[in-house]
Amino acid sequence: MRLLYFIAMNCADCTITCQKFGKHRNGLRRFRCPQCGKTYTEEHRRLFAPMIVPEEKALLAIQLLIEGTSIRTVERITELHRDTILRLLVLAGQRSIALMDTQMRGLRCEHIQSDEIWTFVAKKQRHVKADDPAEVGDAWVFVAIDAESKLIPAYTVGKRNRDITYQFLNDLRSRLAEEHRFQLTTDGFHFYRKGVEDVFAGQADFAQIIKIFGDHGQHDAAGRYSPAAMTQTIIKIRDGRPDRRHVSTSFVERQNLTMRMAIRRFTRLTNAFSKKLDNLKAACALHFAYYNFCRIHKSLRVTPAMEAGIADHMWSLRELLA
Repeated sequence: MRLLYFIAMNCADCTITCQKFGKHRNGLRRFRCPQCGKTYTEEHRRLFAPMIVPEEKALLAIQLLIEGTSIRTVERITELHRDTILRLLVLAGQRSIALMDTQMRGLRCEHIQSDEIWTFVAKKQRHVKADDPAEVGDAWVFVAIDAESKLIPAYTVGKRNRDITYQFLNDLRSRLAEEHRFQLTTDGFHFYRKGVEDVFAGQADFAQIIKIFGDHGQHDAAGRYSPAAMTQTIIKIRDGRPDRRHVSTSFVERQNLTMRMAIRRFTRLTNAFSKKLDNLKAACALHFAYYNFCRIHKSLRVTPAMEAGIADHMWSLRELLA
């Protein structure tokens, strides 16, 4: 029930209290001045303003996107135009980014794992032409996860290069408590080695896991999309004294699977890939915010945000986007 239901509405001309006068067609309460007969409707703050989409239908569309449903399927279920759905996605993504920037501060994660997951925008890298925009082609999502709380404190979307690696590491550092020492495990991506040293300056006990894979040619034509067999794992201690029992990327690699299952545009061998980088960033922001605050983790039986101590209850989608 809205708090405005209990607040008196005064006539602007007569300055007297108006009487209840039914409801507007959108469900808001109406009032009428008993002296001049002028009518008023209670103020309504729309959840998805400035868009005029019905709130419940918009929430349904976003929930379907979160569950890995394609844009066209959401269009058929909700009867909203696909352009409207994409605008809703971008709006929800912007609010998710703002929420993460506000809530993900002063964290005290002990064992962080980092990895990158591949996707592409508009076309795969081998089809990119010289006159295509810079955002077209391969795209990577850098993800960090806390092994204990399963919280995603930071992520970055962009190319797999030095600049994006440093952007990701700086973002991660800004979300951790000052002078908090932690253990970081990454894959063998070479820019991590210098990047962690420059960004964290000895604050992290840092190790890399380098995986050696066999020949892709061992698969026949029917199994050509299967990954090559891993033949060797090498652990490299890069900085500090990391505990070898926690040198692992298992949790973040499992998060990669969660992303491919929950974000439709990460599904391989389909036409659901992102056509714009902004849409990809919005989808990732919405996924991580929902994962942190709204989704019960099956092994924890609470949300990651609750486990990390930054939330005291499971948030609803409406709370997330408010």
